[in-house]
Amino acid sequence: MNDTNSLPALPDRLSGNPRSPHHVAECFEHEIGIMFNGKERFDVEEYCISEGWVKFPSPKALDRRGQPLLMTLKGKVEVFYK
Repeated sequence: MNDTNSLPALPDRLSGNPRSPHHVAECFEHEIGIMFNGKERFDVEEYCISEGWVKFPSPKALDRRGQPLLMTLKGKVEVFYK
């Protein structure tokens, strides 16, 4: 059973990387869904609703620290708890 009263509000900008200043650990205790341009995406690393973009890891390219490079797509972003 999901009680929506106990779920924290989803922020305007959220990152899945714990080193990011936009990471909110309480939100990741529940499953989050992200709709981008009307389709649900499962590979989103970071999003911003007000600016209308999502970032997802590149399949092959790595940065100098060995982390995947993030590619940005712009469009309509909607987030929700599943």
